[in-house]
Amino acid sequence: MARERFASKTGYIMALAGSAIGLGNIWRFPYIMGEHGGAAFIVVYILCTLCISLPTMLCEIIIGRSARRGTYEAMVRLAPGTKWKYVGVLTVICAFVIVSYYSVVGGWSVDFLVRSCISGPVSSSGAEGLSMFGKMSSSIWEPIFAHTVFLGVTALIVRLGVKNGIEKFSKITIPILFLLMVVIAGYVLTIPGSGEGVKYLIKPDFSRLDLSCVAYAMGQSFYSMSLGVGCVLIYSSYLRSEENIAASSALTGVFDTFFAILAGFAVMPAVFAAGLAPGSGPALVYETLPYIFAEMSENAPVISYIITILFFVAILTAALTSAISMFEVCVAHLVERKGVLRPAACTLIFAAAWVVGVLCSLSFGVLSDVHIFNRTIFGFCDVLTSNYLMVFGALAFAIFVGWKMKKDDVYKEFTNHGTVNVRLFKFLYFLVRWIIPVMIAVIFATNLII
Repeated sequence: MARERFASKTGYIMALAGSAIGLGNIWRFPYIMGEHGGAAFIVVYILCTLCISLPTMLCEIIIGRSARRGTYEAMVRLAPGTKWKYVGVLTVICAFVIVSYYSVVGGWSVDFLVRSCISGPVSSSGAEGLSMFGKMSSSIWEPIFAHTVFLGVTALIVRLGVKNGIEKFSKITIPILFLLMVVIAGYVLTIPGSGEGVKYLIKPDFSRLDLSCVAYAMGQSFYSMSLGVGCVLIYSSYLRSEENIAASSALTGVFDTFFAILAGFAVMPAVFAAGLAPGSGPALVYETLPYIFAEMSENAPVISYIITILFFVAILTAALTSAISMFEVCVAHLVERKGVLRPAACTLIFAAAWVVGVLCSLSFGVLSDVHIFNRTIFGFCDVLTSNYLMVFGALAFAIFVGWKMKKDDVYKEFTNHGTVNVRLFKFLYFLVRWIIPVMIAVIFATNLII
């Protein structure tokens, strides 16, 4: 059976952007930024993205398009008879853990969207809005049901295949997602008290900068762009050989960074308007915006209803575009390595991820006292993947391209056999070989110390 390919360059870029643009931007970026100094964190984040994440993304693209396989089989094909295949195993495990707990967060979006469609803003008072998330996430069946719906939709999209599922969904949803966030950010900036949030975003406090801030910025950049987990690699394995991979990665980085900052302007001004703490944790976006929508509903009920729905549609859409890339990494492994048909592989991954996701969901309630290394099950999965597995995966990919692959093979892949990006190659190769591994290793060591 012929291997599937993306039908167009636009489809590939939208799918890659969809993998990068997700809850990492809307849900995770604002609260991580809030915990580490606001604008100062943004500066470090952008520098990490330009100097480390984009070259690392190119490494994954080069491996994926060169091997035309998923993470495990790519290592087997490009480095046969070596232990590099275990890097492929690690990335599949990482993708599986992420999609398992990520679908819990996606499920929260499903829950709040349904509430909003049925009854408008999720509460009739600010105080009730602030407590709504806690009640929902700590219950048993409600978040599990929402987690099941989200994970099921993800599995159905991946089951349709690369062109008919992933590409079509991404081409439709990514432009809509940008438009939705522009509308939401535009509205939030008109709320009384939002000015302090804007100052927080544009006025850096470099006294807050330390190794912890740099480590979290690096981890967030990797998390947001889905690096080190095989998503970029697997999507690039479906890319046509004539596409300019440097241009594609640059566009993806621009889209992702712009969207992350846009999400910050949609959330942080509302945080300050609501009088909440900028670093109030993963529930930040689910507490803050419902509060604002509830407060405005008395004076502008129709606008409140529309904005509320648009906000949760945006979160749900962003979550799905990223979840399908993680899901695809796992499915491709079963298809290529075990010979499982795509429909059956989707069912197997759905079932396994559902079980792990349920445990993560219950860690906000009945399993909240169960800790792994002093963290809840959900918190452990989040930190394990974003601060360790993804960073280690990115380090391994950079070392593989810089030291294991033949320089001539890297040159041919990056320049499309000498037709594009020829002058850029020397600089990229120097970065990948000497700079990127050292910088990622320092960040990885810092995460271990922290």
